[in-house]
Amino acid sequence: MQQGWLSNWLVKHEVVHRSLGFDHRGIETLQIKAGDWDSIAVILYVYGYNYLRSQCAYDVAPGGSLASVYHLTRIQYGIDNPEEVCIKVFAPKDNPRIPSVFWVWRSADFQERESYDMVGISYDNHPRLKRILMPESWIGWPLRKDYITPNFYEIQDAH
Repeated sequence: MQQGWLSNWLVKHEVVHRSLGFDHRGIETLQIKAGDWDSIAVILYVYGYNYLRSQCAYDVAPGGSLASVYHLTRIQYGIDNPEEVCIKVFAPKDNPRIPSVFWVWRSADFQERESYDMVGISYDNHPRLKRILMPESWIGWPLRKDYITPNFYEIQDAH
């Protein structure tokens, strides 16, 4: 599989990762270990990836792992041809913990909170990690593949 410049740079500096190739737009996608994510995020920011375009999370497979995906953009001299990279950080479903990048990209605030709320990934060192869409009393993580929808709805709340 062909590797991009970022993957080659990480190999040169002996940072463990896995290249997942390129997407249909030619954007390099890398898999990073959760324990290395906070230091790699700082490296990417210093290199010029100053814009977190989006962050999302998904359940890879029932009984499998959870993934937190970060789309980063490097806007250097203009916005006509920005460099982009996609980082995927996987966590086991029984203890889904990933370092928060809120302190690197402040725009990760609500995005990581939504991922926590819907998928259940705990982002370590996030200053306000709590539910953002579901009520605080909600049990479970609605976007996990093994989630069972509760069969109760409060009629009084419909008024």
